[in-house]
Amino acid sequence: MQIHRSTLATIALLLAGTAVLNGCGRPEAVAAAPTSLPQVGVIEVEPQPIALTTELPGRTAPYLIAEVRPQVSGIVKQRAFDEGSEVKAGQILYEIDPATYQAAVDSAGAALARAEANAHVARLKAERYAELAKLNAVSKQAHDDTAAALLQAEADVAAGKAAVTRARIDVDYTRVKAPIAGRVGRSMVTAGALVTANQEQALATVQQLDPIYVDLTQSSADLLRLKRELANGRLQQADGASARVRLLLEDGTPYAQAGRLAFSEVSVDPATGSVTLRAVFPNPDQQLLPGMYVRAVLEQGVDGQAIALPHQALSRDAKGNATAMVVNADNRIEVRPLKAQRALGDRWLVTEGLAAGERVVVDGLQKVRPGVEVVAVSTAPQADAPPAGAH
Repeated sequence: MQIHRSTLATIALLLAGTAVLNGCGRPEAVAAAPTSLPQVGVIEVEPQPIALTTELPGRTAPYLIAEVRPQVSGIVKQRAFDEGSEVKAGQILYEIDPATYQAAVDSAGAALARAEANAHVARLKAERYAELAKLNAVSKQAHDDTAAALLQAEADVAAGKAAVTRARIDVDYTRVKAPIAGRVGRSMVTAGALVTANQEQALATVQQLDPIYVDLTQSSADLLRLKRELANGRLQQADGASARVRLLLEDGTPYAQAGRLAFSEVSVDPATGSVTLRAVFPNPDQQLLPGMYVRAVLEQGVDGQAIALPHQALSRDAKGNATAMVVNADNRIEVRPLKAQRALGDRWLVTEGLAAGERVVVDGLQKVRPGVEVVAVSTAPQADAPPAGAH
């Protein structure tokens, strides 16, 4: 019994010591437990060259257009083309009855023959009087009269030749020809119609559609900003003497052929505050027709130090200003006001507010607020995210 009591006392003493040790170590364990910090995904700001573009509305217009009108009056004998077909420059489109104009040619030819005969007589007489004048066989006045009569007869011959040429021109005008090569539209007259010289109504219209113009409109404010950025070196002029232009059709599909900027209007439309830009596009299949509405993507220049952020990295304050969450050097969140100039597809072009190397939060924004310490984890950008241009 004595041994049993001693054993129990020893066990009790050991349990008491263990309790004391546990009680002494608990505060240290609680103090050593790490605090849990929110984790956010960030991307590091890295400037890169970006070709900037702008998307402008426009309308197609024929490269050349000519309204066909008669230059002589008469009855149309026949139409010599199919409506909507391609015609060549100089191809006969209409034939006007040439009978009266051919008669005028014959009459002018007869008058010319008479003038030439009179001139021949006058020449012979002038030559004889010139020989007699040397012998003082005729008066000086008679000699002068024959010389003047010869000059008048030669003038009549020249007038006769001009009349013949004019009459032949009128005969040629009875064959109404295409002034340019292109596609001819519908005919406004048929065989048997009476037409008059230089009438107001065109007989038909010929349009050259390959190449074809696209007339674009751009605000004067955007044009001034572009020129200013090119002047101060922020943008570098794209390669080539003229800017390349890509086209989007009415249904949104891209046009296969690339064009070039050919002309910029020198004045601003006071009603719209915009200027007109004209681009030229190849149109071998004549997919583009005059009057079509299109959108053109115009290359403006290259920003060598552009900063582009994903859309989810930007938010707007109550005033609509762009902001982003940035992890500073102390791993704390701060709100950074930005200037987001334009969209780059799925990104924003940021021109002010960020510097190279700064960390912008793109994931976990809902878990943080300004001033909170965080654990920043780098997030690799998507492979298809690099912007190709700005719109």
